[in-house]
Amino acid sequence: MNPKQRAAEAALEKVQSGMILGLGTGSTADYFLQALAAALKSGRLTNIRGVPTSRQSERRSLEMGIPLATLVECPNPDLTIDGADEIDPKLNLIKGLGGALLREKIVAQNSRRLLIIADASKSVPALGVKSPLPVEVAPFGHESHESFLRNLGATPTLRKAQDSLYTTDNGNYIYDCRFSRIDNPEQLQATLKTRAGIVETGLFIGLAHEAIIAGDEGLEHRTR
Repeated sequence: MNPKQRAAEAALEKVQSGMILGLGTGSTADYFLQALAAALKSGRLTNIRGVPTSRQSERRSLEMGIPLATLVECPNPDLTIDGADEIDPKLNLIKGLGGALLREKIVAQNSRRLLIIADASKSVPALGVKSPLPVEVAPFGHESHESFLRNLGATPTLRKAQDSLYTTDNGNYIYDCRFSRIDNPEQLQATLKTRAGIVETGLFIGLAHEAIIAGDEGLEHRTR
């Protein structure tokens, strides 16, 4: 069992029958979907409904027989379980390399708790040292953001998918912004959100309540 799978299996212990779950997006979150589907099939868990954070997690859940709901039907999920691209010592995150950052943040902000599952490579001393920061932008005038992002110290790259521009589930584009490190994520988030056309960023600040990080020496549990 690889570290991502071990973290996902450990997260399943936090789930109780009758819960509404936010269902994350990405390779680690997919291991959790597989574990959840197996628990539902065996009868270990019952009466679970999931709120997907992307079309991908919706499709995968339907394939595996996980009952789904919307935020309109279930406005406050009991627990969202999702992965992350970086986790700092304060449980601040960078998310969005999978392109689902806007929907992930909407579900996370409406959830009672957010549990992050990851392998040890995602643990960093400061955000930005390994992963670029995804910034989701409206298509109109998106080119104008490049100089703005550069002035903030980033090296922005417009995300592409094969021979075309990558488009999110919301019809937007993503600039992947490489920083040497992000020492004040709160300030950077506030600055980015003042810019018209920037829809959302991959900075998840103060949202995660707990993280399960799997490494070679076992599981590390962090709480905020």
